[in-house]
Amino acid sequence: MVAAPDIAAFLRIRSAHSPQWLDGGERLAFLSDITGIPQLWAMPATGGWPDQLTFEAERVSGAVASADGALLAFGRDVGGNERDRLWLADPERALADADAIHGLGAFSPDGSQLAFTHTERNGTDFDLAVLDLATGARRELELEGWNVVCDFTAHGILLARARSNVSHDLYLVDPAGGAPRPLTSHDGPEQYLPAVLCEDGTVLCACDRGSEHQRLTRLHGDGSLEFLTADDADVEAIAVHGTRVAYVRNVAGTSRLVLDGRTVAGVPEGVIGGLAFAPDGRRLALHVSPADGPTDVHVIGDGVTRVTRSSLGGVPRDVLRRPELRELTASDGLRVPYFLFGPRDAPTLCHVHGGPEAQARPALNAVVQYLAARGISVAVPNVRGSTGYGKTYCALDDVGKRPDAVRDLAELAIDLGARRGIPVGVMGGSYGGYMTLAAITEYPDLWRAAVDIVGIANFVTFLERTGSYRRKLREAEYGSLEHDRELLERISPIHRVDRITAPLMVIHGANDPRVPVHEAEQIVSALQERGREVVYLRYEDEGHGLVRLANRIDAYPQVAAFLERTLLA
Repeated sequence: MVAAPDIAAFLRIRSAHSPQWLDGGERLAFLSDITGIPQLWAMPATGGWPDQLTFEAERVSGAVASADGALLAFGRDVGGNERDRLWLADPERALADADAIHGLGAFSPDGSQLAFTHTERNGTDFDLAVLDLATGARRELELEGWNVVCDFTAHGILLARARSNVSHDLYLVDPAGGAPRPLTSHDGPEQYLPAVLCEDGTVLCACDRGSEHQRLTRLHGDGSLEFLTADDADVEAIAVHGTRVAYVRNVAGTSRLVLDGRTVAGVPEGVIGGLAFAPDGRRLALHVSPADGPTDVHVIGDGVTRVTRSSLGGVPRDVLRRPELRELTASDGLRVPYFLFGPRDAPTLCHVHGGPEAQARPALNAVVQYLAARGISVAVPNVRGSTGYGKTYCALDDVGKRPDAVRDLAELAIDLGARRGIPVGVMGGSYGGYMTLAAITEYPDLWRAAVDIVGIANFVTFLERTGSYRRKLREAEYGSLEHDRELLERISPIHRVDRITAPLMVIHGANDPRVPVHEAEQIVSALQERGREVVYLRYEDEGHGLVRLANRIDAYPQVAAFLERTLLA
């Protein structure tokens, strides 16, 4: 067996991400889990010792700075419940503290106002609020559905509304009042996010109208679209300052940064996000998440400078590995990409991403790295339904096609050696948790072990109990209770629990608003009644996944021991 540090060391690998410029560009604020839970920190933009800005025992979910960097607003929830309240940092001051969901938006150009969305009115619809920071007065605009503030410039507030997770509309709102003016019009699904307002009043966004991929697109005032990139990769982050434009292209899961029309060399290979121009526009901040190192903040100026130095927690750098990008040819001829950490023909874990409108990327995963170091190879697939490979591929698991994605997972297990005597397990979180449960109920003979983290066991009870604001968005993907109940019942793992033979571990947060903990309770209870092997870890101060270091250090050593016992025995 390969020698490796204890898993707690891997879990202590720190990160720094989501940079924001402060004090006219003199300092950078960022989120870091140095204390064991994400908090706001700040440091000189040229590097140095960081200062902690927030000190609560609850996580900070995100932050946004004013144009000049004089103000910094942030969101913070309680126990992972995702009901963020908004605060001003340094010194801390409450901006919106009602018991509701608040979506952090953007400051006005002069920093006197903050635009954000919230569910204070009815708990479901996200209304727009424009807060005067000097007086505390709020102008409200009642809206329907899920809305988010994208930008706030002299031209107004750019607002996005989701029809589903893969279809949006854009609106322009006068902060002084009045109805939103629609900027987009379409019948079928179309994506327009991310989106930013430009000085000339046009919108730069990532749009897939008539295309497979989300292309960098200029949306003109008359509604016409000007495509600026080829239809060969998704654009997934955009930043604008005057005439300067930066964006990120997703090429087979790896990010490529383009600045002023040229691909930037010298940026570490991995996943890039958090683009932010300095107030004078001369520098660009971002974070990079490599597969074999910590996430850190970098600044692009005369060159590429790594500003933060996140700790590896005692893990030697040469223990961390980059994956090999491979493909499975499914039985219907579809090519299914996956990343493989470790060699073939070794005991293997299939690690399934959530979403399903998401993509497994080559960014650091502490648990994956630990297992690979211990001799368990990890295959991380992007089964049909994943993003990053075009909207046709993304739609291949919609509603009644969902079993096809589960079949991809089974065929990957077979390709990895499940029927040649090589132990193969499956693990996933959220929708990946559903895929885990579906795999061990639909193809029980293939799997030696399974780990379900905040997964869906029953689509009917999930849709009945998930956050009301999310139900319509999820029904577009899964099917609706009104029209597709029979299908949802048929594909729910809870109704095939008798077929489970693999030992199962279930992990869930009691405060999960997305996949309520009832989903875990159902599957655990059903297996316990039948005398099957199931281990259940429930965390009272967590939501949709484990965020707190103390809980991660409690849970994941148990996961590792469970997988080593079942896959390496």
